[in-house]
Amino acid sequence: MHPTSLPSRFGIGDLGPEAFSFVDFLAESGQRLWQVLPLGPTGYGDSPYMCFSAMAGNPLLISLEILRDKALLDDSDLNALPPYPTPVDYGRVISEKLPLLKKAWRNFRDHASCDQKMAFEQFCELNTHWLEDFALFMALKEHYHGKPWVKWNLSLVKRKRDAIKKAKLKYVALINFHSFLQFEFHLQINALRAYANQKKVSIIGDLPIYVAHDSAEVWAKPEYFDVNKETGMPFTVAGVPPDYFSATGQLWGNPIYNWEKLKQDNFEWWIQRFIVLLGYVDAVRIDHFRGFEAYWSVRYGEETAINGEWVPAPGEALFQRLYERFGYLPIIAEDLGVITPEVEQLRDDFNLPGMKILQFAFGSDEENVYLPHNYTENCVVYTGTHDNDTTRGWFESLEEIQQENVLEYLKIDNSENIHWDLTSLAFSSVAKMAIVPMQDILGLPSSARMNTPSKKDSNWVWRYEREWLTDDIRDKLLALTVKSGRTG
Repeated sequence: MHPTSLPSRFGIGDLGPEAFSFVDFLAESGQRLWQVLPLGPTGYGDSPYMCFSAMAGNPLLISLEILRDKALLDDSDLNALPPYPTPVDYGRVISEKLPLLKKAWRNFRDHASCDQKMAFEQFCELNTHWLEDFALFMALKEHYHGKPWVKWNLSLVKRKRDAIKKAKLKYVALINFHSFLQFEFHLQINALRAYANQKKVSIIGDLPIYVAHDSAEVWAKPEYFDVNKETGMPFTVAGVPPDYFSATGQLWGNPIYNWEKLKQDNFEWWIQRFIVLLGYVDAVRIDHFRGFEAYWSVRYGEETAINGEWVPAPGEALFQRLYERFGYLPIIAEDLGVITPEVEQLRDDFNLPGMKILQFAFGSDEENVYLPHNYTENCVVYTGTHDNDTTRGWFESLEEIQQENVLEYLKIDNSENIHWDLTSLAFSSVAKMAIVPMQDILGLPSSARMNTPSKKDSNWVWRYEREWLTDDIRDKLLALTVKSGRTG
């Protein structure tokens, strides 16, 4: 469950009191893991997999209540906000939250103590390798009314030295504001993580393999991407071929990496990504792991992902470098989709647990790799992911013969509690970790789905209401966890 899905009277879930209350719920129900989506600043389409930066945090997750408690905002600021609908309305949240974040920055700038200002300066200095480019990128994006960087002044597109120097001086106020937002995000998420760890809850982050074309990294480091150095436009873009989710594949549109250059630089950029993310979370799910063995490359301008090709990637060299740098890395490999023996070998060579999705388990025979009796211990089982329907919605969409197969495997007579039955199946498996979407704990229908791949709108907006987390659900989840021996 992503933090945006938490209850809040400010239109979007955040890192404030409700996040701490959710940690309490997890601890009281015997849970030891909270998996979130990527935490970066979302762009067009609001997808956490298409962010303005691979390193930065999403300022929309900053808690206004915590800013108030720090005297950076007043009660009147919060009380002036009108009621919001439960689903996230990103446009409205941005337009009404951004002015308050700017007010908080002005108050910090004018009234922060010497220790607070020193902490801010130290944060900026320690993170200058990504923060300087990101803050300037966001300042320029604000100046250009949100336009993609390839539509800025050509001297900025090409990052001419004089143009960059002039922009840093001209937009210093905006640069400082965006740096402050990252500082505050850093403080709030570290406080939440510390509280979770105190309650014996670990946070699992999510690292997208690709970054958005309209991002600080592609703008600032075009040499690491397959883009035209003069115009900034990509030559090739990422996606996946036709699969379970889409008959035409998924055309993500992210620029492909210049893996040769990344390797020449000893994968230092990737190391920095891990350093930043592991500063916020305890473990990492790597999205689209198979792309580290070979990636689906589509020529820019194609309308679908059908006309692409598999291109080898230096995954072994990359992960060897990561392990040399960090030692053991707490990584989950998202090994879904078109998986080859080579991908499995890369995963197993570094002893990374893969993913098993129960909603994929009942479409063939007893040899299906997603059926629990075929698991090895070194895997993570899910009832479904953010890309799947809810378990209730999934079951209701099955043909009758498929529903009967599910009920027979589960040894139950009806589907009244199918979400609990599938959760129980996950928890009772040999998988080293079992993770369940919050929608399945609540038994919600398809309308609560977080994301439908290839669908262009109404994704990433689901939130739950505070009163839905009842004592009964807490106790039932705890009992199931104890019975399964998963209290940790």
